[in-house]
Amino acid sequence: MPDAECHMPNVLNGEWDSEMKKVRLGAVGYLNARPLVYGLDKRSDRFDLRFDVPSKCATLLHAGEIDLGMIPSIEYLRGPVAYRIVPGLGIISNGDVASVALFTRVRLEEVRRIGLDTSSRTSAGLTRVLCRELWGIDPIFEPASPDAAARVEGNDAALLIGDPALFLDHEAAGFTKVDLGAEWTRLTGLPFVWAFWAGRADAIDTAGIDALQQARDEGVASADAIGRAYAGVPPDAERGDLCSRYLRENIKYWLGDRETQGLRRYYDLAAKHGVVDASRAPEFYRAVERQTASR
Repeated sequence: MPDAECHMPNVLNGEWDSEMKKVRLGAVGYLNARPLVYGLDKRSDRFDLRFDVPSKCATLLHAGEIDLGMIPSIEYLRGPVAYRIVPGLGIISNGDVASVALFTRVRLEEVRRIGLDTSSRTSAGLTRVLCRELWGIDPIFEPASPDAAARVEGNDAALLIGDPALFLDHEAAGFTKVDLGAEWTRLTGLPFVWAFWAGRADAIDTAGIDALQQARDEGVASADAIGRAYAGVPPDAERGDLCSRYLRENIKYWLGDRETQGLRRYYDLAAKHGVVDASRAPEFYRAVERQTASR
């Protein structure tokens, strides 16, 4: 095989061969992921970008149909190979997350059947952990589409994630909203890591990692504009304010030491309760985290 075909990017030295294929990125299409992909649609020199629900991102990565996926954090433990995580980046909450919640029409202690949003995997695993570690219940879990979950069809409660959970008027629907981010922090005192960029060990070089970190920095700085744009056309001022406030106050995008501690705690509890076969420490691509003004 010619050398040009077998040559791989040097992920340690930041080398990038312009003749190599672009990095195929699979991103989550929800509002909370938008700051992490800010401007990447204009980087067609380096990335091919597509959007899917979280579970689909994981499926594509496991199948090798994308190189780097914004995967639910639990899917790191389910890959066909040992993945690496892009350092410093994630979709994270420390307390209320607002967009991942259990919607219940009975008291928590009375819940016997829960519909689990099929677009979710990390949140579904977290629901199982919280049922046993915090709420003291052992319900039956049923797969449910986001629409069916929103109506809590045939169940006492339903897990909803992403935009459907954020925008659902639960009071008008007669539900109590139990925020899973807040419940996790109440249980552990730690942040919760919902998703991150991950892929095979040779999927990206240091220059690519820097581009993803730069997109994060610019996206976080543009949270208000992203929120207003996401509210739709014609502009809905109330919805735009909700979107912008959510990006500023509920979601964090820096994956540091405390966040990694929370991630490891989740993996250990997920293994304890049979969500995954075994826990494993997170491993990261080698790169220098960008210095930013605020976190």
